[in-house]
Amino acid sequence: MKVIRLFTAASTLALSAGLTQAADTAGWSYKDIADALHAVMESDRTVYTRLIVNRLQNEEKVIKASEHWKDDKALVLPAQMFRFGAEMVAEKDAGFTYSLLSEWPINKQNAAKTDVEKAGLSEIAKTGKPFYKEETLGGKKFFTAVYPDKAVAKACISCHNDHKDTPRRDFKMGEVMGGVVLRLPMK
Repeated sequence: MKVIRLFTAASTLALSAGLTQAADTAGWSYKDIADALHAVMESDRTVYTRLIVNRLQNEEKVIKASEHWKDDKALVLPAQMFRFGAEMVAEKDAGFTYSLLSEWPINKQNAAKTDVEKAGLSEIAKTGKPFYKEETLGGKKFFTAVYPDKAVAKACISCHNDHKDTPRRDFKMGEVMGGVVLRLPMK
């Protein structure tokens, strides 16, 4: 319940006053806001992966998940669902951005591009703990958080280990497969 209340407060503040001002006026740190947003993102993604994809594809074998979900009349992959959410947030100009990146991306567009992304992905792969850093991009200052994205279901492992374009084929349950990169604008 604490996370839900935290997120509700964070989203209310963010929508009414903007993320940067919310951090200043409510005594919230950028880390607090990033952690609250990530808690909701991680929970939603895990629920979709475990209760929908893993259950329907791997346990009940009713329908598969596919990166070509429209053509295959299949479920959207958890990583795609996450990306679609990130794209919708960007369209709404919500004041923050997020993405799912990896040191071992199946899709090369999901590789780290900035020095902070590279350092964050490397660090979370070693420690399994979030990485926080400030960075300047395009002349604007951001609080950037990188969170470990771990294999939470058999569906994660089989998709990554068996994909024809994967650069790595030995992922195991609970292992860091990539990272969620969340950016908050700073004053």
